[in-house]
Amino acid sequence: MTTAAHQQPATDKNASTKGAISIRNVTKIYDPKGANVLAVDDCSLEIAPAEVCMIVGPSGCGKTTLLNAIAGFHSITSGQIDLDGEMLCGPDKPLADQGADRVVVFQNGALFPWKTLADNVAYGPIVQGLMNKADAREKAISMLSEAGLSGVADKYPGEVSSGMARRAEIVRALINDPKVLLLDEPYRAMDALTKSIMHESLLEVYDRTRVTIFFITHDLEEAIFLGDRVIVMTTRPARTKKIVEVKINRPRDYRLLSSEEFRILVQETKEAVHEEAVKAFEAGERELA
Repeated sequence: MTTAAHQQPATDKNASTKGAISIRNVTKIYDPKGANVLAVDDCSLEIAPAEVCMIVGPSGCGKTTLLNAIAGFHSITSGQIDLDGEMLCGPDKPLADQGADRVVVFQNGALFPWKTLADNVAYGPIVQGLMNKADAREKAISMLSEAGLSGVADKYPGEVSSGMARRAEIVRALINDPKVLLLDEPYRAMDALTKSIMHESLLEVYDRTRVTIFFITHDLEEAIFLGDRVIVMTTRPARTKKIVEVKINRPRDYRLLSSEEFRILVQETKEAVHEEAVKAFEAGERELA
């Protein structure tokens, strides 16, 4: 275990060499001339290529603000974010350009209900002019098959389960071979059984692609099961409080959940998050007083 904000996890010889994220001294202030809300304060974090980096912390602590800054949805006030050594945002460029090298999957599904799963997956490369319709559809069907969705490729989102739709959405995110997959609580609304299936499905995708994953969650077991490291953030404003190293070999499956090593890591993470949750609650109480 470590609390050093800049230590990177070891990566094996088969790991990707793309997708390194550097967050250095990032601060974000919302409405600086009005409410002046400090969401992120001098936050630094290094994420290695092909790392599964799980971000946990109290609600409203600034986790999604960081994700949105990486994606290019929100500007930063100061500091710098780099991807593979190239600046995304920083001095004189507070807002990162959006690009196919960083793809976001949010909690609420975003598939087009009037398109089949295959057409949803193929949509991005077609509209970006990267592939013609036939090639994009062929690749979409192939990737859906790899994800266990070959039998439902021509069905519409409303005709399949939520788990299948979410798998298709992740396939859609990966079809352009991004450097980074940004996930904001994608499985939060799912029941425990569906969530466990989705976890194993995501790990299968990761083992094939070795894409860097920046994953926000409130589920601490999810964080340990999926992650190489779990970053515990402070209550707002967000800073790195603690980094939990998950030195558990891959590939992983559900049997890990009953291991003593897993339970110890969950408890360590829970204690760090609980400290911040108490601070967030007490701050809220004072604001209401």
